[in-house]
Amino acid sequence: MNHTMKYQKLSLHLASIFFCFYLLAMPAMAQKIEWKNVSNEFGLSSNTIQVFASTSATLNDSVFKAYYVLINTNAPKLEMGVDTTLYRRLTPSAFYERLAQPTVVMNASFFEFKNNTNLNVLVHRGNILALNKQDIDGKGKDTLTFTHVLSSAFGMQKNGKMDIAYTYTDSNSKKVLYQQNPMTPVKDKNAKLSLKEDVLSNLNPWKLDWAVGGGPVLVKDGTIFISNNEEKKFSGKAIADHHPRTAMGYTKDGHLILLAVQGRMKNIAVGTTLTETAQIFIDLGAVEAINLDGGGSSCLLVNGKETIKPSDPTGQRPVPAVFFVK
Repeated sequence: MNHTMKYQKLSLHLASIFFCFYLLAMPAMAQKIEWKNVSNEFGLSSNTIQVFASTSATLNDSVFKAYYVLINTNAPKLEMGVDTTLYRRLTPSAFYERLAQPTVVMNASFFEFKNNTNLNVLVHRGNILALNKQDIDGKGKDTLTFTHVLSSAFGMQKNGKMDIAYTYTDSNSKKVLYQQNPMTPVKDKNAKLSLKEDVLSNLNPWKLDWAVGGGPVLVKDGTIFISNNEEKKFSGKAIADHHPRTAMGYTKDGHLILLAVQGRMKNIAVGTTLTETAQIFIDLGAVEAINLDGGGSSCLLVNGKETIKPSDPTGQRPVPAVFFVK
């Protein structure tokens, strides 16, 4: 073998090694999910509300299963909003019956189990039904201190425009205040952050028809934008954990996307990370998206029928609030 042939063989070998490293270094979210319109399986016949099921068996080498509902919010006679209970919880199916069987019912905000109360802002027909838990008590060495945050929320304004923003609520006010950008958390010894603080100078009243709070934000301006550090929803590296997910986003042309990802089921569906969830919305054309309460709470009903299977062994977890569409 002459030197030229040896050189060519070495070059091909090096090129093969480089290509392997390139494949390994490719972004994990290069894979796109395939979806199938299954609206007829849920008794839907118009394009106003459509249901899609994932047909991709895996996502980034993990078993995967999810559904999303696509809603044309420009359609007439469409009613959207939230419903909540007082100091008690109902399964999404119980909410479905209570609300006279709306087309879509989905779990909504985070909540605490002790008093069964919501931890995020909820608005229905302009009325505030729940407030943010925006002052986080310190623990351990941080005892006697508080970390103040602005929690994100998905809202539809009274003019029909959808938006995701960072919100501030006060029990003494009937208004939800908001700003478009996240706030760097403030840590001090005050139990509540005063509106007189400079960090809240950009807040304005949000003229809402309805709103669902959650967090963190997943997508902003059509790109991945996870504001977990500002919202303090998950600690450490938890944004990279796989879990069942509930999330919502919207497209530029006025379509609302409700996503439910099945998870915590070995060899069936493991769930998604927050980054993977964000990428799903981008692939679906969302300009903004937000994470809602997930895990065992994740549930999405269409005409009373479950899409994903809830991860709780007992089935649907009772929750204190849902988002619905009629």
